[in-house]
Amino acid sequence: MRVIVTGGAGFLGYHIALKINEITEFKNSLFFDIAKFEEGELDKDISCVYGDVRDLKQMKDITVGADVVIHCAAALPLWKKKDIFETNVEGMRNVCESCLKNKVGRLIFISSTSVYGVPDVHPLFEYHPSVGVGPYGISKIQAEEICEEYRKKGLTVAIIRPKSFIGTARLGVFQILYDWVESGTKIPIIGNGKNKYQLLEVDDLVDAINLAATLPPEKINDTFNIGAAEYRSVNEDVGAMCEYAKSGSRVMSTPSWLVKPVLRFFEILNLSPLYKWIYGTADTDSYVSIEKAQNTLGWKPKYSNSQALIRSYQWYLDNKNKIQKGTGITHRIAWKQGILSLFKKIL
Repeated sequence: MRVIVTGGAGFLGYHIALKINEITEFKNSLFFDIAKFEEGELDKDISCVYGDVRDLKQMKDITVGADVVIHCAAALPLWKKKDIFETNVEGMRNVCESCLKNKVGRLIFISSTSVYGVPDVHPLFEYHPSVGVGPYGISKIQAEEICEEYRKKGLTVAIIRPKSFIGTARLGVFQILYDWVESGTKIPIIGNGKNKYQLLEVDDLVDAINLAATLPPEKINDTFNIGAAEYRSVNEDVGAMCEYAKSGSRVMSTPSWLVKPVLRFFEILNLSPLYKWIYGTADTDSYVSIEKAQNTLGWKPKYSNSQALIRSYQWYLDNKNKIQKGTGITHRIAWKQGILSLFKKIL
C-alpha cells in the first residue's frame, strides 16, 4: 500500500512517520512538505519531498499510484489571512482533485474542532452546526465542504476533527505554558478554571488515522470527532501538571472580562503570540463526543488530559536545550513570548 502524507515535516507528520509501518512499509510512504525535513529524523526508507499543496501539478504528480493520502498540511492561525485560505482551502481542492484524478483509494483529511466555533452546548456531536472563528476556523469549514463535494464525485474521504493535540515534540503555545511551569511561575487561568477543556494526545490521534487508513471504505467515509476520553476542569488538569513539576507553580484565576480585551489589544499590536481562538475559548467548556469514532472505528484513546500534558511537559524538560525558537507558524518550535515574558516576571 502506497501512502502519501502532506505536511509531513510538521508535528503530526513526525508522529505519523513513527507509526507508518503499522499500515505500510516505510519504503512505500512519501512525506511531502513546504517546510524543511530534519536530517535523520524520519526512517531512512521514507521518501521526503519538498513541495506545496497549492501547486496542483505537483499534487497530481506525487499522488500517482497512491492508495491513501493523509492530508495534514495547513496554515496555522498566525499565518497571514491570504496564506491561510490559499493553503487550507485551495490546497484542499488541489488534494481532492488529484486524488480523484489518480483514483486514490481514500483521502484522510485532518480538520479541526474549531469548525464548531464557540458553542453554548456540550458535548459537541459531528452533526452540530459549523461556525468559523477567524480565518483559520472558516478555512477548515470550507475545506470540509470541498471534501463533501468530492465525496459526491466518488472519492472516499474520512474527515477527522481532533481537539488540540499535544505530546512529545509539541511546542508552540504549549511551550510557553511548560516554560512558566518549570520556572515556578503562577499560571493565570482565564476565568475561574472550572470549565472543562478536552485535549488529545497525538499518539491517540495517529491511532485514529491508522484505523481510517485500513478499515473498509464504507466505515471511514464519514466525519469523526477525536479527543481524550478522560478530562477534568482546567484547574485540575493543569494543576496535575504543576504537581508533577514540583516547581512551586500553581494555577490562579483571572477575570476573563478584563483579560480577554487586554490580550486582544496585544494581539492587534503583534505583541502577544496568543490569538483569538486560544484566549476566546479559554474560559468556556470545550469538549466533543467521541462515541462515533469509538463505535464505528473501534478507536480507544489511551491518555487522559493530565497524562498528555505531563508526557509533553517531560519531553520539554528532556529536550529544552535543543529547542528552536521562532514565530507561530509551526508547532515544532518555541514561540516567542512577546509581552507575556513581562507578565511572567511580574507573576
